[in-house]
Amino acid sequence: MAVIVELTIDSESFDLGRVTAVSNGVHIELERVVPTGGEVMPFFWAHGTDFEAFERAVRHNRIVDDLTAVARIEDRVLYKVNWGDTPSSLTRILTDSEATILEAHGNDPWLFRLRFNDHTGLTAFHNRCQDEGIEFHVERIYTLSEGEPGVYNFDITSEQQEALVTAVSEGYFEVPRQTTLNEVADRLGISPQAASERVRRGADTVLRKVLLSQSAADFS
Repeated sequence: MAVIVELTIDSESFDLGRVTAVSNGVHIELERVVPTGGEVMPFFWAHGTDFEAFERAVRHNRIVDDLTAVARIEDRVLYKVNWGDTPSSLTRILTDSEATILEAHGNDPWLFRLRFNDHTGLTAFHNRCQDEGIEFHVERIYTLSEGEPGVYNFDITSEQQEALVTAVSEGYFEVPRQTTLNEVADRLGISPQAASERVRRGADTVLRKVLLSQSAADFS
């Protein structure tokens, strides 16, 4: 089943974000098109005023081969960017995990709304981001059921969710572990015993919902 993820990510974590983070007065929005030539993130809208300075800064970036203003409409400009040879980053990870960018905008941080064909693609995206050292914060995950989004309901408390999110983002469940339960407790401002109870109970509820329900097939 298709999975949609809404996440925030720092501009320094991907090419377009780094390149366009040159002016506080310019807001960037990715153009929602599917290029046929295999290019990644070739079109974007810029909202602002001082476009001349913005264009000079973007063209000066070493990973940009060319920047073309395709259309100018009042305080908005549609640009096409031709990328040079760049190291693997978020753009390439999105392509490899077959993610569809439904929405992307910001300066710092950026908000992305991504659709994956299934949980396998989402898992591949997560693992590749970890390998590349790209950090992101998940705001929301939901599936598509009969064309309508349905938010996962794991029936955990807000305290359990906060503890689980902190533990996962800090690498508590990784092998080897990147943090300790005491450090998770410090981040939450609670005792290690309370952190342990929230993480264990929350994880138990989520795993039972996922692995012991009919929707478990979505993860295969």
